[in-house]
Amino acid sequence: MANFEANSDCRAPVAVLGAGLAGLAAAASLRRRGQSVIVYEAGKAIAGLAQSFHDDDGFTYDFGAHFITNRLAAAVGIGDRCRTVRYYGESVHIHGRTYGYPFGLLGNPRYLRDGLASRLRPADPHLVNRSAADWFRYTYGRALADEVALPLLEAWSGAPAAELSAAVGNKLQGGIAQALYLKLAAKLSGRAVANGYSHEMPEHPQLWHVYPEGGLGTLCAQLAQGLESAIHLETPVEAILVENEQVQAVRVNGQEQPVSAVISTAPCPLLARLVKGSDRVAAMARFRYRPMVFVNLRLEGRGLLPDTVLWLPEAKFPTFRLTETPLSMPWLAPEGKTLITVDIGCQVGDAIWSMDDESLGQFCLDHLEPLIPDIRRRYLGARALKTPIAYPVYLNEYEGDRQRFEAGTGIAGLYSLGRNGEFAHILMEDIYWRTQDQTRALSSPPASNAPASTLALVN
Repeated sequence: MANFEANSDCRAPVAVLGAGLAGLAAAASLRRRGQSVIVYEAGKAIAGLAQSFHDDDGFTYDFGAHFITNRLAAAVGIGDRCRTVRYYGESVHIHGRTYGYPFGLLGNPRYLRDGLASRLRPADPHLVNRSAADWFRYTYGRALADEVALPLLEAWSGAPAAELSAAVGNKLQGGIAQALYLKLAAKLSGRAVANGYSHEMPEHPQLWHVYPEGGLGTLCAQLAQGLESAIHLETPVEAILVENEQVQAVRVNGQEQPVSAVISTAPCPLLARLVKGSDRVAAMARFRYRPMVFVNLRLEGRGLLPDTVLWLPEAKFPTFRLTETPLSMPWLAPEGKTLITVDIGCQVGDAIWSMDDESLGQFCLDHLEPLIPDIRRRYLGARALKTPIAYPVYLNEYEGDRQRFEAGTGIAGLYSLGRNGEFAHILMEDIYWRTQDQTRALSSPPASNAPASTLALVN
């Protein structure tokens, strides 16, 4: 597909795999440009990991705590249906003390001294970039890395830091001066100014967090408007058919559908299995995602945690992160009650994954009593959400393949977008803008005569 625009008058539509945020954003963008699209969704509903769930007691659950911005809400067209988030903060609990993140940790003399000493030493790029463990020890100093950053990273990814790529650290990069400036703006404005949630577009004091009325699924419902006839639920694509390194068709329900292009938001290993007629994406079969169980504890009271997010790097806790969402978004729980989400990394089929909701709730209570002594008295029940593809895991063993994949699939007319599709550590704000950039590029002639297989995904 060297010239997507030239194909726009063809009958063959663009096939979009997945009706989550990225898939629907891509389909809506292409439809606005006059391109015919078909969206194939394997599940029973749109939105994927952006779904929201509501129970009869007035609690709202998401797959973890997602914070979107007023800019994204306005771009999608739901700005007038969003509530402003007034506050957001993070803390780290270690050795019986709680530190504000990130600046409270710098108040620890040992962490500060070790971090400064590490940065003053000449860096050997080869050694620093050898693994995530080396990168974090150089960037933060050995004390802070070994006691806080690396234990959190390993609990989150499920892999030893020495086996992870240094590229994991790239998503955490940000200037201290900018962070201080945005935190001050948040304090003065009384709004949760976005800080580290957007990399594709600039962050500034007029960019703050909001939450859609009805939950995050409202984003996808808005994007799906006008696409109803093009969205096919419970319709998984069985194969993507390629000839001469060019996408030709998809196979659905045993029938071949000619297409002008395929935009996949599927996890990389699944995409590798779907492609027939080319081995260009075969290496993606090795890419791993971290399964995660999010246990939502319903509790009496509010303000049970010191901050919206509490990071727990010590191995004695089965979770690395607790989130009391009503501290930032009080409407997610009834008045006088709260919701604490417990993130637990696991493997599909293991003991954690196999527990029912109430067993998971009791498991969390057993471990959280040191932090909330009266948690059992406050407990009102639990609801768990499980996903086998929570986070991409950047293992060094396939880092070369991952970097090559960043430049494109190598197959003309095949594009992989979204968090799962790009195998990238990106949040909802960046997913949307990256998808917009890519579909604009698809709708325009390439800037050079390079073959379409070399056209790069937007990074």
